[in-house]
Amino acid sequence: MPLFFRRKADIAIVEVHGVIGSHVREPVYSRLFDNIARSRRHRALVVDINSPGGSATASDLLYHNLKKVGRHKPVVAYVRGMSASGGYYLCCGATHVVSLPTALVGSIGVIYLRPILEQLLQRVGIEMSVYKGGRLKDMTGFWRSPTGEESAKHQQLVGEMYDTFVDIVASNRNLERDQVLELATGEVFTARRAREMGLVDEFGDFDRALEIAAQRAGIPPRPRWVRPRRSFSEKLMGRGDSHRIDLGFLPIELPRLLAGGLYYIEPSLVAGDY
Repeated sequence: MPLFFRRKADIAIVEVHGVIGSHVREPVYSRLFDNIARSRRHRALVVDINSPGGSATASDLLYHNLKKVGRHKPVVAYVRGMSASGGYYLCCGATHVVSLPTALVGSIGVIYLRPILEQLLQRVGIEMSVYKGGRLKDMTGFWRSPTGEESAKHQQLVGEMYDTFVDIVASNRNLERDQVLELATGEVFTARRAREMGLVDEFGDFDRALEIAAQRAGIPPRPRWVRPRRSFSEKLMGRGDSHRIDLGFLPIELPRLLAGGLYYIEPSLVAGDY
């Protein structure tokens, strides 16, 4: 007769370490969260966050995936070192936020980044020929400065994304919108200040976050790390480990930056490690 072994229930641990959209790839992590939501083995989820944020769209998609997990089982966010901008956006997808007192939290805001290479192209003797249908079709073009009308359009996009972020924080942290607007200046806070503001629930380390998740799931604190599968080349080169140093934002996001992009990110960290 075949023998059947029942797997012990556990707490899924997903590490969100790095820039969202480049190091933390949205399609990969969305699948992880979806599998955890449907799994009978994983009774709760701890999201271990150390991120300056990243792509606004990727942050929003991962947030909604976390909310989906939360409809089936407890979700606890643990801020290891930084949960800024898009990183904090993900905290809003959890029902409880635990942070080290010295962690950096917040940077609630949005930024539009686009390099203008007009003078550089002129200096090296390169001209751009642009044929378009729709007078604003090239408003994100890196080969020229935006017009006044285009700048106003960009600011409108930023404002809409900002309002979305503010509403997400207000609804998930049980804060009045006016309260969130007062602290949504784009600045980061220590977790001590963030707790006073209502952005963090309590101080603690990873074990405390695991303990809370286990209590809410009604099982022993048995962690199981769930990580993206590494490709053969990553295994060969020793890449893909979430504990390795992030390669930074600019080298990977440069093609997108040239077209202009909206980001929930702490801008002081876009160029390197943190």
